[in-house]
Amino acid sequence: MKPTHLIKPATTAFAALALIASATWTGAARADTDYVLNTASTGGTYHPVGTAISTLSKVKLLPKKKFSLTAVNSAGSGANVQALGAGTAQFAILQGLYGSYAATGTGPITEPQKNVRSITMLWQNVEQFVVAKSFAKTGTVADLVAMKGQTMALGKQNSGTLGSNKVLLAGLGIDIAKDYKLLYAGYGPSADAIANGQAAGGGIPSGPPTGAITKLFASNAGKVALLNVTDEEMAKMDGGRKLWTRYVIKAGTYPGQDKDVNTIAQPNFLAVNADVNEEHVYLLTKALYENLNFLQAIHKATKAMNIKSAVAGLPVPLHPGALRYYKEVGLAVPDHLMPK
Repeated sequence: MKPTHLIKPATTAFAALALIASATWTGAARADTDYVLNTASTGGTYHPVGTAISTLSKVKLLPKKKFSLTAVNSAGSGANVQALGAGTAQFAILQGLYGSYAATGTGPITEPQKNVRSITMLWQNVEQFVVAKSFAKTGTVADLVAMKGQTMALGKQNSGTLGSNKVLLAGLGIDIAKDYKLLYAGYGPSADAIANGQAAGGGIPSGPPTGAITKLFASNAGKVALLNVTDEEMAKMDGGRKLWTRYVIKAGTYPGQDKDVNTIAQPNFLAVNADVNEEHVYLLTKALYENLNFLQAIHKATKAMNIKSAVAGLPVPLHPGALRYYKEVGLAVPDHLMPK
């Protein structure tokens, strides 16, 4: 693969580490390969995690292996799929659902993107369905079916939150546009709406503990409930995508939560183009898992990373370089993730 020109990184909060990476890059030969890693806006989690991966590559791989990644901001997963297809980025962080769209040519992606491969799960979006306690009859997402006609807070208009809630609830036979009165809002306002009775419930996918839900439970003890997802419900909601996997929100995660809540989660994952050098992808995967403390010191989202869950919920086949590393460490890889 041809080297790309160095792209000036966006300003981040990781000045000290970025300085190290910059100094390392300055001394690199022009023949070194610098790949582009698309992230998202600087205000979310994608960009700082991407910057952590970029910094790791410049510190651990560039000096001796002569390649690195540069994180750039973008409009998010949809734009990142386009960038991979156009070759303007070689690596990208994607929401699992967009990876599934890319693989199948569904949703906002008009045709299958045969170039997209996966490297690793980075962290999970945990599905958290919160309802007023009076609606929690079964304690599972079956209650959401019984809540047709109610006002529900399922995300801002045109947001990934609204999109994933739409897909999940469709699996339960719910058309959110027809069956609910939708309140379009972010996480904080959604939780406030449930607290004051403007909304009967909501879907808030995030990494627990989520601040908005913590505040809701702290100020409304005994008045709200997190719903469980049964195995049968998980299968319906996933719809055969093999994207959502089991996740347990441990008792005590939220104020007054005295029991585990069994829910589901989809991955945010590191994607790569199929034509990227196999050795480079192998070395990057190896560097990620041999330097987790380095990543976790930069951003807490990467604390979810561990080798046992590296392939959990990945929506596209692995790159051969990543598979090579996982075979070395003895990780079982499902057949549907084998490179094609």
